[in-house]
Amino acid sequence: MAIILDGKTIAKKLEAELAAYSQIREIRLDVILVGDNLASATYVRNKHRAAERVGMQSVIHTLPVHTKSEEIEQLIEELNSNEEVDGILLQLPLPEQLNSEKLLDSIHPMKDVDVFHPENAGLAYLGRPRIWPCTPSGILRLLHEYEIDIVGKHAVVVGRSNIVGKPMAALLQHANATVTVCHRMTKRLQDFTRQADILVVAAGSPGLIGKDDIKPGAVVIDVGSEFVNGKLTGDVRFAEVEPIASAITPVPGGVGPLTIASLLSNTVRLASLRRGWAN
Repeated sequence: MAIILDGKTIAKKLEAELAAYSQIREIRLDVILVGDNLASATYVRNKHRAAERVGMQSVIHTLPVHTKSEEIEQLIEELNSNEEVDGILLQLPLPEQLNSEKLLDSIHPMKDVDVFHPENAGLAYLGRPRIWPCTPSGILRLLHEYEIDIVGKHAVVVGRSNIVGKPMAALLQHANATVTVCHRMTKRLQDFTRQADILVVAAGSPGLIGKDDIKPGAVVIDVGSEFVNGKLTGDVRFAEVEPIASAITPVPGGVGPLTIASLLSNTVRLASLRRGWAN
């Protein structure tokens, strides 16, 4: 049976490290939530609670669904200029009338905790990161904590989003894995997933990967998180895959808690760089 990669336990360990730091520094994270997306509201609430647990100030700016782009730009500019604000997060997805790319680019790179700004993304892909995107960073921490060897392994990433797939591939390459990236246009997906020593599935397609799609003994990381019939469901059919894999993340309780803990860690890191604190 597979080792269950318990993200909750590792997240608590990371939170304890951050709490010790927060005792000697005042750190503030501001989150902008536009509209009434229930999943987004849940994520923001969980981030707020995690910030409180580590002693970090968390401010949520809740805006109505029909808020104009100019109003959000003005808010972001105010937060960029506010020396007390160490991190700014614009919760996605945004309502259809808003240009996500333009708004994300307006966040100052030294306060861009999600690593969406081209400056931060470029530095990360060049191997000179200020910080790494939250989910890939959390996944690498999870692999290291469970002493899963990455060097020389064939890692297959399913999904090429800017928030998970692309930076996950880059981070695995920097950790000396050999990486293949698959996506919705990939033909014969199973031919690739069955080669993976480490399979990271971030397709946003519930139940995409089953027992016939993995190599026996593979490490399977499920980034999927969608509500199906009221139940949080991943991209991997856990009950099928768990007996075959050597290690696997559950949903919930796998990647999710580490994404939030990594967000807080990114906030601390950017605060330290911007304010000139010792690391």
